[in-house]
Amino acid sequence: MLQLLVSRHMPKSRNGILILSVCSFLLAGAFAGDCQVPAEQGKDKVAPREFVSHHRMTFEKEPMSYTAIAGETILEDREGAQEACIFTISYIKEGVDRPETRPITFLFNGGPGSSAVWLHLGAFGPRRIALAGEPGNPGAPPYQLADNPHSLLRYSDLVFIDPIGTGYSRALGNRKDGDYWGVDEDSAVLARFIKTYLTAKRRWNSPKYLAGESYGTIRASLLIRDLELNLLESVAFNGAILLSLALDVRTFLFGEPGNELPYVIDLPTYAATASYHRALPEQPSDIDAFLHEAQDFASSEYLAALFKGDSLPADQRRAIAEKLHRFTGLSTDYLMRSHLRVDQGRFLKELLRNRGQVLAGHDTRYTGKDPDDVGERVEDDPFLLGIGGPFVAMINNYLATELEVKITEPYKVFSMEAAQGWKRAGDSSHAFAGFLNTTPYLAEAAATNKDFRIFVASGIHDLTTAYYGTQYVLDHSGISKSQVTLKNYFGGHMMYLHLPTLQQMSMDIGAFMKTAR
Repeated sequence: MLQLLVSRHMPKSRNGILILSVCSFLLAGAFAGDCQVPAEQGKDKVAPREFVSHHRMTFEKEPMSYTAIAGETILEDREGAQEACIFTISYIKEGVDRPETRPITFLFNGGPGSSAVWLHLGAFGPRRIALAGEPGNPGAPPYQLADNPHSLLRYSDLVFIDPIGTGYSRALGNRKDGDYWGVDEDSAVLARFIKTYLTAKRRWNSPKYLAGESYGTIRASLLIRDLELNLLESVAFNGAILLSLALDVRTFLFGEPGNELPYVIDLPTYAATASYHRALPEQPSDIDAFLHEAQDFASSEYLAALFKGDSLPADQRRAIAEKLHRFTGLSTDYLMRSHLRVDQGRFLKELLRNRGQVLAGHDTRYTGKDPDDVGERVEDDPFLLGIGGPFVAMINNYLATELEVKITEPYKVFSMEAAQGWKRAGDSSHAFAGFLNTTPYLAEAAATNKDFRIFVASGIHDLTTAYYGTQYVLDHSGISKSQVTLKNYFGGHMMYLHLPTLQQMSMDIGAFMKTAR
């Protein structure tokens, strides 16, 4: 969920960073418990614990019993020194005659710096926060958990992973959490964890999936590199489930000189947003047709106009501004003065300025109010204000009560330190390093594994990873269309908070898993 580098819609002083290799010689111990590091680091080993509970729920009148396992995995180096403690919450269907034939899915969020709480309690776990489903602040506690009939447990066993520095996961021995905060470092340690888990649970021959959201989609593609593409020690996957795609940062990072791509990619989301808030000069009768029209204009006339820059004749600039006004609801004069380029931060502040409202970048359906109406950027993201409290409260309560986890410190939902200290990929450190793009790893997996499939979901009201940018990435990936399922849903970055979207997406992923086996 809420992920992705520094929020471009909030001042750094008041808000934070969001949301959303296989080393085969490294061994691991048992699963579980409280990974407290002893005072004398390295002298005594941490004794892992795990917390097991049994539950029952119903999927369309079909009862299911399942085991919940909350615990840590201890990773050790070749000399047996403990290096890392990975906390996970697993859900395993009971009564399966041959567990190795049942699919298993490893899930994580992004940030970087986020725990897995958003996908866990918001989307795919067997218990879900009972939110209203419509944009707005849910107010103060108490909040409620309810059985989630749209959980992916219906189709697959689930393992929700908290990267180091989040949840209860942490470095051990002489290592520091920051040693694992990086594009390559994070993937390497989670790859080790996945191999350890498959061995300990005897699941090497199970159909296997990775599921990630936002930066988690980058993480998933890197894990494909470090596991699937590791040649003679590979872990073969049946597929990847990618929500709010962030594989190619060119599609969502503004502020880079000459990078016109985000202006083009974001235009259809501007159109969806303006239509939702009834801020267009003429409200469309068919929103799907309107968005397709916006996409066609963005990739043709608008792109050509941006390419010409200051050489674009004044009459053509005016004509483009008038068309942009039709799609965005922003005034022609404002568009002319902005040289036809309106970045996300300005759009979120400007669209409803005359109503005294601002929008949220992660889900533009959400509105809020800043201290004044004259700034250029949103000061307090209405979406984050709306979801933060319930998720933080409920994961801590859920762990302590229903899962009976006896760990006294609070569960760390998001690590600002990890997000701010994240290191670039090792092959991107030279003087002329460009944008991070991890799409080629998925393309190579699809080319070399004929059964590998990819499910991609986007929210049409998400400006953090715009849906048209996802289409752009896939259209330039070289991945066969037959191996990709692409879905655009009503809602934002966490599109599953809209209950009808979650219901449909769960069914779509279930159908995807059946075809990817």
